[in-house]
Amino acid sequence: MTEAAEERYLPQTGFAAKLNWLRAGVLGANDGIVSTAGLVVGVAAAASSTSTILTAGIAGISAGAISMAVGEYVSVSTQRDAETALLAQERRELKEDPEDELAELTAIYHAKGLSAETARQVAEELTAYDAFAAHAEAELGLNPDELTNPWHAAFSSAVAFTLGALLPLLAILLPPTAARIPVTMVAVLLALALTGSISAWLGGSNRVRAVARVVLGGALAMAVTYGIGQLADVAGI
Repeated sequence: MTEAAEERYLPQTGFAAKLNWLRAGVLGANDGIVSTAGLVVGVAAAASSTSTILTAGIAGISAGAISMAVGEYVSVSTQRDAETALLAQERRELKEDPEDELAELTAIYHAKGLSAETARQVAEELTAYDAFAAHAEAELGLNPDELTNPWHAAFSSAVAFTLGALLPLLAILLPPTAARIPVTMVAVLLALALTGSISAWLGGSNRVRAVARVVLGGALAMAVTYGIGQLADVAGI
């Protein structure tokens, strides 16, 4: 096999996995920004007490971070269990019927555009080098050595959410009382524009649409909670 062909068939999951982790981190931070901003703006619209706003903000960040971590842990654990089961089945099939598995691997590369002879050569060489890894990558799109760790995913999700949530909390607490809500809204919308732009860049999508979606969504969330807070203030709740 030529060097170019060899590079073509090496697993490319490492870089893609890093991009997915980065994208998940940006989205987690975005969730932290929006949910916490909506919470503290709503509370600030109903109460001017700094301690009340701080307590609500910390409670919201704690609940959100834990919820994100638990959700991510459950989701990734389920995915990992399914991947592990598929890998175990593949290992069993390789042991029980290696010739049939070789034919299957040959067919996969033939379907990708290689001639029957070249596909057979690729399959044989990959099988001789590491049959299990070759079948996992070609058939399942998995690298057995790079399965996602649910604990890492949970921790990363919680950290990303918390970092994002700190921005609106600081923005609502640091300015003078009269400027709290306007400063927070401006800071949050700028931060959402940044996360939307980064998400679009990572995903290769249109930046204007991505930024517009997250900015409008964040503005709507703060407008709704601000309105609720104002109603609660007027009603004396």
